[in-house]
Amino acid sequence: MKEQLLDLAKKRRSIYALGRNVDQTPDEIASLIKENIKWAPTPFNNQTTRAVILFGANHEKLWDIVAKRLKSEVPTEEAYQKTLNKINGFKAAFGTVMFYTDTDVVRRFENDFALYADNFADWSEQAQGNAQFAVWTSLAENGIGANLQHYNPLIDDEVREAFGIPAHWNLRAQLDFGSIEGPAGEKEFMDDADRFKVLK
Repeated sequence: MKEQLLDLAKKRRSIYALGRNVDQTPDEIASLIKENIKWAPTPFNNQTTRAVILFGANHEKLWDIVAKRLKSEVPTEEAYQKTLNKINGFKAAFGTVMFYTDTDVVRRFENDFALYADNFADWSEQAQGNAQFAVWTSLAENGIGANLQHYNPLIDDEVREAFGIPAHWNLRAQLDFGSIEGPAGEKEFMDDADRFKVLK
């Protein structure tokens, strides 16, 4: 059996030690991200996933927003310094993809296909997973590390204002990426017997 995709999936790990020593240009990386999202499957081909791709000062601006917003959420200064160190690790990366769902499209399909109306919100989340996995794996294939963060909805309003995000785009995740400056941790797996059923 061919396992090329599986081999790539195994390369797609959460890399937290990221830098800016990438071989590709921002335009090349942006093109790769866009193509992966375009080809990721969505229900009814409704293409609900949106992305904002940040480089340079805009990338840093995002993580400054996160750091500032979390200041009021962390109970002590010591805890905040630990949080800030973590955020600065994301800021040290080369760029970030902010993944969004276009809720106007979700609502339109709920109206147009009433029989399936209760499913479109869930299906849009599945589409997000498809797009995020595709982008993350494709970056890994090109020697670029990444990790996925979820500071939404805490940062939604500030980010919307800072980057001119439409009100009907709903932030779902932030994927920061860059050169791999340290390996991923060991990956542990639960027992197959607790996870799978194979019926013949």
